[in-house]
Amino acid sequence: MDDWKQRTRLLLGEEKSERLNHAHVLVVGLGGVGAYAAEMLCRAGVGRLTLVDADTVQPTNINRQLPALHSTLGRPKVEVLAARFRDINPDVELTVLPVFLKDENIPQLLDDAHYDFVVDAIDTLAPKCHLIAEALRRHIKIVSSMGAGAKSDITQIRFADIWDTYHCGLSKAVRKRLQKMGIRHKLPVVFSTEQADPKAVLLTDDEMNKKSTCGTVSYMPAVFGCYLAEYVIRRL
Repeated sequence: MDDWKQRTRLLLGEEKSERLNHAHVLVVGLGGVGAYAAEMLCRAGVGRLTLVDADTVQPTNINRQLPALHSTLGRPKVEVLAARFRDINPDVELTVLPVFLKDENIPQLLDDAHYDFVVDAIDTLAPKCHLIAEALRRHIKIVSSMGAGAKSDITQIRFADIWDTYHCGLSKAVRKRLQKMGIRHKLPVVFSTEQADPKAVLLTDDEMNKKSTCGTVSYMPAVFGCYLAEYVIRRL
């Protein structure tokens, strides 16, 4: 049954594969970006994952989100992915938290377990910045996703320090918020240098903590997620 890891061991070797097997990664946000990041970590053999997302699968998720199928509409994303990940790796240790992160419960989340890495794939500003700030204050390794919406050029996806990003509205907002919080640490992020298409942005007031909805295409969030996973795996 362990043969499913054979190709990974062939590439990484036994020692590095064992490091992944003993690692614990926290993934917060299981939408278009985070679900792909989490699955790539699972398939690479990361032995313990904590998954945090309170959302259920909606019809508008189907064009890009890993857990989103017509057969899973209305189901919690964390539950869909937990079943999927156990089917990939029956030995994976999963902690599944279908909760909305708020300022007050982020410290407890980070203090409840030892995490080797945190993957931030949150798309709302306040909890995103508080998670980043609390992780940095605790010296927990973290990598963060910036905005994939309203963009379509896969070749312009990059790694960078948050302070060196450009052409990304979410990055700009995160920088401003972190500065107000007194945070000026380096923060590795995935972002796109492509200018967002203004015609693909729709202002909205009917979604929790969101001021706009961006058009998306299937592959962009997925590649952002793969970038996040690659960053974590190589450093573990």
